Amino acid sequence: MSSTALCATVTATSMADLRRRRDLVAGADLVELRLDGITDLDVAGALDGRRLPVIVTCRPVWQGGHYDGDETARVALLERAWELGAEWVDVEDGAADAFVTRVHGRRIVRSFHDFEGVPPDASARLARLLSSGAERVKLAVMARRLADVVTTRALAREADGRGVILAMGAAGLPSRLLAGPIGSRWTYAGDGVAPGQVPLTRMREEFDVTRITAATAIYGVVGRPIMHSLSPAMHNAAFRAAGIDAIYLPLEAASFDDFATFVQAFDLRGASVTAPFKQDAFAAVSTPDAATAGLGAVNTLRRRAGAWDGCNTDVTGFLAPLATHDLAGRRVAVLGAGGAARAVVPALVERGALVSVHARRPEAAQALAVGHRVTASPWPPAADGWDVLVQTTPVGTWPAVGAAPLTFDRRLDGRLVYDLVYNPPETALLAQARSLGADVIGGMPMLVAQAAAQFTWWTGVPAPISEMQAAAARRLAAVREESLITV
Repeated sequence: MSSTALCATVTATSMADLRRRRDLVAGADLVELRLDGITDLDVAGALDGRRLPVIVTCRPVWQGGHYDGDETARVALLERAWELGAEWVDVEDGAADAFVTRVHGRRIVRSFHDFEGVPPDASARLARLLSSGAERVKLAVMARRLADVVTTRALAREADGRGVILAMGAAGLPSRLLAGPIGSRWTYAGDGVAPGQVPLTRMREEFDVTRITAATAIYGVVGRPIMHSLSPAMHNAAFRAAGIDAIYLPLEAASFDDFATFVQAFDLRGASVTAPFKQDAFAAVSTPDAATAGLGAVNTLRRRAGAWDGCNTDVTGFLAPLATHDLAGRRVAVLGAGGAARAVVPALVERGALVSVHARRPEAAQALAVGHRVTASPWPPAADGWDVLVQTTPVGTWPAVGAAPLTFDRRLDGRLVYDLVYNPPETALLAQARSLGADVIGGMPMLVAQAAAQFTWWTGVPAPISEMQAAAARRLAAVREESLITV
């Protein structure tokens, strides 16, 4: 199968709201009308005036839905929808066998959901669905690891073109995005109706899933957790602007070995690496360059001849916003001694800065300082002890937007404060520094710059930075609206 259709799931508690949401759907090929949970249900009203083909579903509680009434009445609702011409009617495995037989499986989606994991009898369960005679079958399992997505691909091949096979949950998201190459007839979008489901606008605009085929190159960002990442928005926008047939996926892995299983199965071309896998990625690289070896961590992988090349673009990304600032001989105080600081300190040393490391744990500051021959100094840094302040900790990240790692009690004439936090774009620390006369830099320019360096390293093509910046800003606004915490 070359590509897939996109189905938007619509839920409501009233018929008026169901019809309103149904008619607002734009950019989908199908609409799933969830009748469970509607208090004034009218099957004919749900179907009348529809603009797109529909899948009528009345999901019972025992399959993850909201319907907890009489089963005979529920089956009657499904039969009524079929008789009124619904393009598809979703009937759960073990229910309404007589109805499915009577209509010879035509326009029936026979479905089964496992919200606990991948059942050991998944293949046998799929065979049961297929043997029901239904025109389509749907098998949805809960992914606990990326390897479960590999399992869904094998199951989709067993369905032989009749299946909608997907893995739920964050780890299962690639199965929704790669539905075409995997072999599913369609994939679902919605506002979190099922675990791991993402909104229609994101499926269409950020991932453009209906264009994905077996020829599409696959990249991604591996980490845990990963659903908050802005990287998919940036890189998918870059591939689109450059005219490259590729997709960039969020890959929430249980372990680096789990990631490797996915890589082998789907021929992943390259990956961004975030916590907690940067050291694992470094160990996986065959021959790291001198700069990467010095950091001991990799944030970018490129696969060639079955082996990994690796580099770390955090240094490039960090320095990019400082291109117009002369750091030679400047006193630069670095707040924090974690992973971000380990990339920042050598970059500053390379630019000739006089670096001091300040951390709440003196032993951490000392370990980082000794490794790079800079100074470990007390916490907090003295107000007059620096020309440039670089904040590398997560303090001040949304939703804790009022937090700051330190406060100032005097005017900061002629100084620069650089906070690597990018959500919010201006942190409490930066707002305070700006009010006291300092120049400020937020974390978004670094985020975009390191992603741009990754893109060029993978493709050999100059990164379309303006498109990446715009995509990151849009996605950040959406993340805030969806109440996801960015770290």
